[in-house]
Amino acid sequence: MKALQYTAVGTPSVEELPIPEIADDEVLVAARSVGVCHSDIELLEGRYIIPFEYPIIPGHEWSGEVVATGSKVSGLAKGDRVVGECVIGDDHFGFSISGAAAEFFVAKESWLHRLPDGVSWTNGALVEPFSVAYYALMRVGNVNASDTLVVLGAGPIGLCVTAAAAALGARTIVAEPSPSRRDQALALGAHRAVDPAELDDVLAAETDGRGADVVIEASGRPEVMARALEIAAFKGRIGYIGIDVGREAPAKLGLIQSKELTITGSIGSPGVWPETLRFMAQAGIDLSSLVTRRFSVDEATAALEAAQRPAENIKAHIEFTATA
Repeated sequence: MKALQYTAVGTPSVEELPIPEIADDEVLVAARSVGVCHSDIELLEGRYIIPFEYPIIPGHEWSGEVVATGSKVSGLAKGDRVVGECVIGDDHFGFSISGAAAEFFVAKESWLHRLPDGVSWTNGALVEPFSVAYYALMRVGNVNASDTLVVLGAGPIGLCVTAAAAALGARTIVAEPSPSRRDQALALGAHRAVDPAELDDVLAAETDGRGADVVIEASGRPEVMARALEIAAFKGRIGYIGIDVGREAPAKLGLIQSKELTITGSIGSPGVWPETLRFMAQAGIDLSSLVTRRFSVDEATAALEAAQRPAENIKAHIEFTATA
């Protein structure tokens, strides 16, 4: 089989590897679509939040088809369309254990969820980032049509937040400097998409000066994280989803008390995959426009390069066609 493998820092290559064998409690999956995430680039650069070793096959945003099951697997069968969670106990699929960027890979039944009928392979590979956005909104709580919700940053996660918030009925305003990403936000249901420099005036006009009922900070930039406190309304809710570790910015922390703000932070999407999949299917969420470049497995290293050009691309996907 062909697989994208990292053999050392900064050294990705497409390798011919044996098709892995499965144990009694394991499933062999044929990859169909695999997204490239910023954390995949960090892994290639030798950085990740838990220990790992090369060589490693990346790929934690994926959809695939079951091609074989072990004798102890009872809930899945050949031909089932599946997606899978990426945090499994102490291991991270696609990071500390090899992932889905291969024509065939191994997973445990307990990690997997059936892809609802009508959800494409492309949208299946976007379930993981969408689940992160959905989890952040569930943490904030009770987002609905009474809310004006501001998304700070229209990267892949911010755009997924936009789609989910719009489906929940919130009047959603996205602040993002990139015109093309603002267009994406509008296509996904945003009420307004504005340059950050215009946000104060737009928000004041949209809320009669009240401010944002909900703010989702998705940029991970410390100065923007501090800004979230300022644009939130009295008794507003703020969800921090953008990640930054170690950098600093001045923040008006007194606003937390004086506005009686409720603040949550979230990382990953623990425990919400089944409801995320139901939400995507029943709300008709289509995120396929986020995939701006598609590559075959033979072109997998080019997909990594495309993912490192965020001004040009939102998501790069590697698509597979191998059958057992």
